[in-house]
Amino acid sequence: MAYTDFIAAIDLGSSHMVGMVGTKGPAGTLSIIAYEVENSDTCIRRGCVYNIKDAAGKIVRLIRKLENKLGGSRIGKVYIGVGGQSLRSINHAVSRVLGSGTVTGEVLKELDQECRQYRPDMLDVLDIAAPVYYLDNQPETHPVGLGCSRIEARYKLLVGRPSLRHAVTTNMSEQIKLDVAGAVVAPLALADLILTEQEKLKGCALIDFGAGVTSVTMYKDGSLAGLYVIPLGSHLITRDLTSLGMPEKEAERVKRTYGNAIWEKDNEQQMVTVDLADGQHSSEIKLSDINMVVEARSREIIENIYARLEDTGVAKEPGYSIVIAGNGAALKNMREALSERFKMDVRYASVRKDLIADGEMIANNPEYTTAVALLLKGTENCALYTAPEPEKPKVVEPKIEPKEESVIAEIEEKQEEVPAEQQVAASATTTKNRNSGTKKEEEKKKGKSWGIFDLFDKAVDKMGEGIDKALKDEQ
Repeated sequence: MAYTDFIAAIDLGSSHMVGMVGTKGPAGTLSIIAYEVENSDTCIRRGCVYNIKDAAGKIVRLIRKLENKLGGSRIGKVYIGVGGQSLRSINHAVSRVLGSGTVTGEVLKELDQECRQYRPDMLDVLDIAAPVYYLDNQPETHPVGLGCSRIEARYKLLVGRPSLRHAVTTNMSEQIKLDVAGAVVAPLALADLILTEQEKLKGCALIDFGAGVTSVTMYKDGSLAGLYVIPLGSHLITRDLTSLGMPEKEAERVKRTYGNAIWEKDNEQQMVTVDLADGQHSSEIKLSDINMVVEARSREIIENIYARLEDTGVAKEPGYSIVIAGNGAALKNMREALSERFKMDVRYASVRKDLIADGEMIANNPEYTTAVALLLKGTENCALYTAPEPEKPKVVEPKIEPKEESVIAEIEEKQEEVPAEQQVAASATTTKNRNSGTKKEEEKKKGKSWGIFDLFDKAVDKMGEGIDKALKDEQ
């Protein structure tokens, strides 16, 4: 089955990149059509593309794999997620003095346009969150129609290094020869996929534990309170474990299998068999030594998260909750360690059921969740338009059926076209030929009928003629 209308997105993660294609229903719900994964640890670090050529090659392979699942359809453009350690939110306010006027939709539009024209020094504005309005210093959710002397719109600008957008739009599109439909702020899109409106209104923070970075997206009173990216990820735990003499691949396996965010002293004497760096021998390491490394790095990441919550002013908000996502959230006792430190309710992330029509199990896999969030933000058709080939006219050979009447009519028409004199001459010639032929035939028939008696009669006649001649001479 070929698809003519779909959305394509690529999540550029520090450990792997995910390509995904999906369609949206009339209600905006998403159905996942295809997805593919490529390793990215050689071209992406801490959420940023540092080897554009290598990343482009992997993206091209992702595109080809996805197209093989689209029944002959081609991908013409893609949405790409933007993250990285330079991503964060900053405050920006725009105000108007109305005197004794009334707030109108036109006033809000002017405030929004002025905000979008703002260019912070050495930063690129990637997105703008919905503002919070203050009328005479009093917050108002729906200010249109209300009177005030001064209105202020307080925005959260999502900013990053100028090279961040350039790397995934201009440079990347030139390398992969594919249009970039848009650069989507990945942590913001992920929050919209997971957090409900009630959670945002009550106060909630989404913590995404990635391989290279940890992003923290905070909401309060239904609006974005802050977004931060901490340059510490779960891959640092893997790197720390290599100090125990095991290769990185083995360290990743040990982390996933035995790693614990809370050091359990009851297991101090337990031994774990690991492969050594030479790839030919194995050794036994105390589980306590492994978890001492895992817990130390986990605590460092948790403390950095808590510092961001304090900076935003939500660390001690009553009823505030935490939602954790990403592969790093699967570390044993990570939820318990966060709850103990933050004194808040902590739950694992799950996608909102009202947003997924088909593919809920895929969407809830931490490896693919961000790619699903990017698809939901897409609005443009990413299918490559191919002009239909013009249909060749069918050549139908007419069936020729001989008709006596038409043939006779044609002969008569030709005869009518011949001049009268030629017709008379032709008729005379025909008659002469016919008579000549008849005479010859009669003579031929006579010739064939002569016999012996005819010869005798001719001889007698000759003799008679000779006698008559002799008598005349004598006289």
